[in-house]
Amino acid sequence: MSKIVVENVKIIKKKSLGRGNFIFEMAPFSKTKSIKPGQFVHIRQPRTNLLFRRAFSVYDFDAANRTLSIIFKVFGRGTSLMAKLERGAALDVMGPLGNGFKYPSKRKTVILAAGGIGMPPLYLLAKTLLSRGYDPDRILYFYGGSSKADLVDISRIKKLGIRVYPSTDDGSYGFKGFVTDAITDNVDLTNGKHHLYGCGPEGMLKALDELALSKNLPGQLSLEAPMPCGIGICLGCIKPLRAGGYTRICREGPVYDVGEVLL
Repeated sequence: MSKIVVENVKIIKKKSLGRGNFIFEMAPFSKTKSIKPGQFVHIRQPRTNLLFRRAFSVYDFDAANRTLSIIFKVFGRGTSLMAKLERGAALDVMGPLGNGFKYPSKRKTVILAAGGIGMPPLYLLAKTLLSRGYDPDRILYFYGGSSKADLVDISRIKKLGIRVYPSTDDGSYGFKGFVTDAITDNVDLTNGKHHLYGCGPEGMLKALDELALSKNLPGQLSLEAPMPCGIGICLGCIKPLRAGGYTRICREGPVYDVGEVLL
């Protein structure tokens, strides 16, 4: 796990993606040396009376330029206040937190399955795999939402040069149906040559988990949950384990092997 630090940074770029979704690019991250795809940061807004930090998956990280990006959707008071911030606003960022994804064998075809705002960690994973020499034709990015408007920043994913499969519940863009349906419609999962990664709403993760277990498909899922403390103290993000007991998503997760957590 990377060393956890606290950085005092400013927003250097803000972009609205519509439907209450925003990108923040922040700098300078002078203490943070590396971030593993799937890790997250905990953000505090100075000069507010908010009690807890907010957790956000890392969308992109550039160690050379000392920048870090997140995507967030307005949902509640904390993110509503964040959406009102403009370029130059100060933020207190703690991280990187969590365990991050394991990298698969280069002999595997990688299936990335994202739903809605679960896109960021899988984008960073795809980008990192490419930098490590993985074949772009063997990285399949399945991105689903209720409609085309929910597929935030999909153009950035396409610029990676990997294979992108959009899907929408209403059929307004790409495959009509759920992400799991798009996967089974496009990929032969019976040959043992694939590795699955997923991030998105819990219902989608449950469907991915069931699909992976039924096909004996190895993989990992990144779970989402409120994380008041981010370091495993408050127990606000616990989930039951299939083998018994509980796990703290912020501390032992947020990434788990398929079948490990009861969804």
